[in-house]
Amino acid sequence: MPLLTVTDLRTWFHTRNGVYRAVDGISFSVERGETLGIVGESGSGKSVTCYSIMGLVPTPPGRIESGTAMFDGVDLLHCTPKQARAIRGKRVAMIFQDPMTSLNPYLRISEQLIEPLLIHEKISRRDALARALAMLEEVGINDAAKRIHLYPHEFSGGMRQRVMIAMALITKPELLIADEPTTALDVTVQAQILELIKKMQRELGMAVIFITHDLGVVSGLCDRVQVMYAGRIVETADTRTLFYSPKHPYTRALQRSIPSMQTKGTELFTIPGMPPDLSKPLVGCSFAPRCEFVTERCQVEKPELAPVSASHDQACLRVQAGEL
Repeated sequence: MPLLTVTDLRTWFHTRNGVYRAVDGISFSVERGETLGIVGESGSGKSVTCYSIMGLVPTPPGRIESGTAMFDGVDLLHCTPKQARAIRGKRVAMIFQDPMTSLNPYLRISEQLIEPLLIHEKISRRDALARALAMLEEVGINDAAKRIHLYPHEFSGGMRQRVMIAMALITKPELLIADEPTTALDVTVQAQILELIKKMQRELGMAVIFITHDLGVVSGLCDRVQVMYAGRIVETADTRTLFYSPKHPYTRALQRSIPSMQTKGTELFTIPGMPPDLSKPLVGCSFAPRCEFVTERCQVEKPELAPVSASHDQACLRVQAGEL
C-alpha cells in the first residue's frame, strides 16, 4: 500500500481578476522509501500541489476544491487541525525553496531547530539541543557547537539551506517534500545537498517528493518522475523510461532545453511561447499553442492521461492515436 495517495486534487485561487486553476485534477502516489520527482516550468502547479498536501495554501484566496490525500489512513486535506499538527513537521516534513524567507530572522538557529522536537517528542530542552547539534553536524555545518547560537543572517545561503534540511529531518519523517532545495545554490553546494538528502533517505528509509526545474537533478536522484504543465500531469514514468523514451511533446521539449544536450556552438533550444493564463478556461490541450506537432483536434479536445505501458502514462492525443 502506498505511503501517500493523492486523488483528483484541485486547488484554485479566487482573486479579483478571476479564478486561477493552479492545480486542476491530479492523481499520484508515493511508495515508502521511493523518490518521486515533479518537474515543469514555473507556474505549472508543482509547489501548490505540495502546499496543498501540507495544508499551507493561504485561504483566502486559495481553496482546495476537490480531492483527497491519504497518508497512512488519514486524509491530509480534510483531517482535523489536531490530526494535521500531529503529522505535519513530525511524519511529513518540508524543505522550502528560499531559506532566507523561511527561517525566522528574530530567532537563533538553536531555537528554530529544537522547536519541532519540543512540540512533537516532549523531550527536555537539553536533550533537544543535543539532538539539534548532532543534526547540524550531520548536515555538514562546521563548528556546529558555536554556530548553533547564531542568527540566520550570519549564515551563507548554502548554510541556511543545510539548516532548513536539518529542521526538516530532525524528527525523522516518513515523507520529505523538498521544494527546489538547491535552486539558489552554486553547483558544488548543490551536489553536496543532493548527496546529503540521498544519505539521510537511506538511513531513515523515508519517501521523498522532489520538486525541481532541473532534469539533470532528477536523473541522478529520482526513481519515478511526473511532468506537470498548466496544473495537470502530462506524463509520468520511471526515470529511465522518461529519459530514454519520452512520449509527450512537452517532455521532449524540456529535454531538448538541457544545455548539455545541445551541440557545441549552436543556438540553445527554447520552448516557444509562454505557459497559458490559468485564470481563463482552457479549451483543448493546454500545450497546443506551443507544440510543434499540434493539429486541429488538439485545439478542441482535452487529453487525459492514458497508459503507454505498465508504469508509463502520458496525455497527448496524437501519441495515443499512434501518430507520433
